Amino acid sequence: MGVFVSVFSVKIKRELKEKMEKYRDKVNWAEEVRGFIESRIRELEAEENYERILGELKKAGWSVPRGFSARSVREDRDSG
Repeated sequence: MGVFVSVFSVKIKRELKEKMEKYRDKVNWAEEVRGFIESRIRELEAEENYERILGELKKAGWSVPRGFSARSVREDRDSG
């Protein structure tokens, strides 16, 4: 089975298009835009996952006893 693709187009100023044409032999603009979109989607998905996990942790209802961190650091220093 082949890969299905969709076309996505944007409007840009004529001046920008002309500048892009100037560098078309050096830059694959479609690949640049594709790469940016993929990267941005990964960032947005990571943010969503972070918020979801943070929400789950807040609902978990457990906590670390007060002073635990200080005692742990102290114990670690004393043992070394």
